Amino acid sequence: MTQAKNRQILLAARPSGAPTAENFDLVEREVPTAGPGQMLLRTLFLSLDPYMRGRMNDGPSYAEPVAVGGVMTAGTVCEVVESKLEGYTAGDIVLAGSGWQDYALSDGEAVRKLDPDAGPLSYALGVLGMPGFTAYIGLLHIGQPKAGETVVVSAASGAVGSVVGQIAKLKGCRVVGVAGTPEKCDYVTQELGFDVCVNYKDADFADQLAAACPDGIDIYYENVGGAVFQAVVPLLNTWARIPVCGMIAHYNATALPEGPDRTPLLMRNILTKRLLVRGFIIFDHYADFPAFFSEMTAWLKDGSVRYREDMVEGLETAPEAFMGLLEGRNFGKLVVKVAGPSS
Repeated sequence: MTQAKNRQILLAARPSGAPTAENFDLVEREVPTAGPGQMLLRTLFLSLDPYMRGRMNDGPSYAEPVAVGGVMTAGTVCEVVESKLEGYTAGDIVLAGSGWQDYALSDGEAVRKLDPDAGPLSYALGVLGMPGFTAYIGLLHIGQPKAGETVVVSAASGAVGSVVGQIAKLKGCRVVGVAGTPEKCDYVTQELGFDVCVNYKDADFADQLAAACPDGIDIYYENVGGAVFQAVVPLLNTWARIPVCGMIAHYNATALPEGPDRTPLLMRNILTKRLLVRGFIIFDHYADFPAFFSEMTAWLKDGSVRYREDMVEGLETAPEAFMGLLEGRNFGKLVVKVAGPSS
């Protein structure tokens, strides 16, 4: 083993509003030993994703919250250090959900071996993993894009949004991205091939979005909520589809937003325009993962899809990087490099 202790980042207290450093606790414990039917995993890469903010809350949701004093949850790429589990040997590289820690025991449930030849190992946490799959399912299964339609994507430079827009272009759509800096907008148009990208922080954002969508919006891929969604609603065409993937603008909210109640306006649009608004949780769709993986691998190899990572070094950097993610400070899929493979 490369170290005698297992560093873990625990949920120290549930946040009220935006998480702070006081909500996390870095501890050191003994490295566990694999028993019969178990294997010891060493974390190489750790994924940081917006959904983790919801897991810090104590309330009903689609998944159990992280317990106070528990290890923060996360998808991980790991190396098998020791195995007493049939089908796995030391040195295997696997996708797991071992969380914010150096080492973890696993009985093999929800673990998948990775092929190092499929792409960089960290891609299993991004474009070839849950975020890429989320983009694929939300757009193709719910959005059902048709050539010539207009697709608007919020958080367009992020791990999900960047893939949504590129798939939509492959399907022949006009694609309008929404991002939060001029640099991100330039990347979305110049590198990813979106037709237009609008900065939601501009004072005239709603007017810019309307100008970018002269024929209205047929699909809005929702990652953000807030002011972006409010600007989108008046532009939606009859029969428009809205895959609801996330609402990151509201994750740190402690109360409902101030101002007029826009629910009647939204419901009238849903009724009169016959809108399809559908939330989805990617857990429900993994029967379709092989088809996604095959297509996405081919798109990456032929250059049809481009991908950007924002990688930080060291397990101890995870809390600060995660807090930055919720503020939009990352540029691309946020990944923590925890360690290198042993060979």
